[in-house]
Amino acid sequence: MEFQVIWFILWGVLWAVYFMLDGFDFGAGILSAFLPKSESDKRKILRAIGPVWNGNEVWLLTAGGATFAAFPTTYALMFSYLYTALLLVLFSLIFRGVSLEFRGIMDSEGWRKKWDVGIFLGSFLPALLFGVAFGNIFQGLPMDVSGYHGSLLMLLNPYGLLTGVLFVLLFVEHGSLFIAVKTDGDLSERAGRLAGGLWFALLAVAVAFLIHTYFATALYANYLNNPVLFAVPMLAVLSLLGIKVFAAMGQHLKAFYASCATILMVTFTGVVGLFPNLIPSNLDRNYSLTIFNSSSSIYTLKIMTVVALIFVPIVIAYQIWTYRVFRQKTTADDVSGKEAY
Repeated sequence: MEFQVIWFILWGVLWAVYFMLDGFDFGAGILSAFLPKSESDKRKILRAIGPVWNGNEVWLLTAGGATFAAFPTTYALMFSYLYTALLLVLFSLIFRGVSLEFRGIMDSEGWRKKWDVGIFLGSFLPALLFGVAFGNIFQGLPMDVSGYHGSLLMLLNPYGLLTGVLFVLLFVEHGSLFIAVKTDGDLSERAGRLAGGLWFALLAVAVAFLIHTYFATALYANYLNNPVLFAVPMLAVLSLLGIKVFAAMGQHLKAFYASCATILMVTFTGVVGLFPNLIPSNLDRNYSLTIFNSSSSIYTLKIMTVVALIFVPIVIAYQIWTYRVFRQKTTADDVSGKEAY
């Protein structure tokens, strides 16, 4: 297997794992503005994600670093063409982190409300904008020999916005199940019921996305040429159905795992459809950025493969240890003190 293909697969895996892990952070952050009935409820939600949210973002740095090192031309042009949108994502993530850490510094309702807005916007905007960005990548950007012919407003097209809404619903569903698993009492029950209700909206948007994808993109070409690849979207469908089945049975942990699988498979569905493109051109396919015309040298990819084989397992082991240490439910006693969150 060529090293460009290996790194394309790894690139897709890194983005999928990032969306799976930071997705429940985004969802919980969005729901923290609506789901709690008391300050204690809100602190439960924020304390549940508090020990892990910044560790989850390591996968974003890894995905960005992999793009920079393995496909530098794609990285350079992506951050040039989509500069404003990506800057909005970056500022939102920074604002979210600051809001999470600063919220509990002062015992003042007005102080907390201001940072609550930051937590909500810093969770909602990245979820939406990541979806919009990937939606536009799926359908291709207006690129030719003269460069990029788009603008920020052009990214807010129907398909891009539909993908953004899909991402938001995926993450809110994911976050509600995480809250149901990680908290107790009435808050956990309400989060579980919300997950069951949101599932129908998620299903409707997912169906609309699959239909619109056929008309707006060329993602299905790889699947039609190699029908065995349809196993990937089928697994996405089965895991989505699994969410509803397990949630209806009150088995929130299994529903959360099914949600993890759904996000992974939805991401893989898009990545498989893109291959071998990284950013296709919707003006002239000769100017599409592919894994072959935008990659680093084979020697560089070989070195990176060795580095990845050493350090990625370390990151995985660290995160497994973190989740094991903080596996207990967050209770009212945990948020009774004056610590952060």
